[in-house]
Amino acid sequence: MQNGYEFNAWEFIAAGGPVSFLVAATLLIMSVASWYLIITKSIAAWRLQADFKSYKQQFWNAPNLSAALKIDQKIALSTLAEKAVAAAEHHKLHAAKNPENVTQDEFIARAMNRSITEENAKMENGLTVLASVGSVSPFVGLFGTVWGIYHALASISASGQATLDKVAGPVGEALIMTALGLAVAIPAVLAYNALVRSNRVLSGELEKFGYSLHTLLTTGAMIKPMHDEKKHDEVKLTAAKEHIHIAEVPA
Repeated sequence: MQNGYEFNAWEFIAAGGPVSFLVAATLLIMSVASWYLIITKSIAAWRLQADFKSYKQQFWNAPNLSAALKIDQKIALSTLAEKAVAAAEHHKLHAAKNPENVTQDEFIARAMNRSITEENAKMENGLTVLASVGSVSPFVGLFGTVWGIYHALASISASGQATLDKVAGPVGEALIMTALGLAVAIPAVLAYNALVRSNRVLSGELEKFGYSLHTLLTTGAMIKPMHDEKKHDEVKLTAAKEHIHIAEVPA
């Protein structure tokens, strides 16, 4: 008489019939899809952060705006700059025909906000799949476990041997499905949270760049912070008023 039970996941899945095969295949597809997105989106986010830094340095170091727009980097920042400048030129050409139109700064701000929204949507591509895998796969695994336990108990009942060693093996084997579901869900949830955080940082960089560009297009100059704390009180007060006045331009 054999006292032990030899665990065999493949035999357990085969014994479960089409339902167990379907559950296992679903978890496999979810795992492949999530790991594909984890790898590709992580590499894309890392490259995008480096590209953002490089583009901003080249853009603000350019001798003029025309030269800055010629920087050949097809990223969100360059798209935002092109659309903002196009909006400024469009307003300059057509707003004079109808003085009651929106102001230049508002027209540019709307174009930039639309561009930022579009770029944020592009960065979020694929995150819905990760969120779905992270939330659904544990339940898929649990369903496989329940189905497996049902078949295991039915088999034990048919054999008439309800000893502990005969029950523990099949039931423990059925719990493999739950473990597989968790193994699929945990990396997907962690990656989703990390990518959402990364997208928020990139979106913040995009908005800061847009604010600086908006200021440049509407006022013709950048806001320069005051660093000299040794100036006389009246000079500092006057500079502060001028600084606040410029900063009040809506973004």
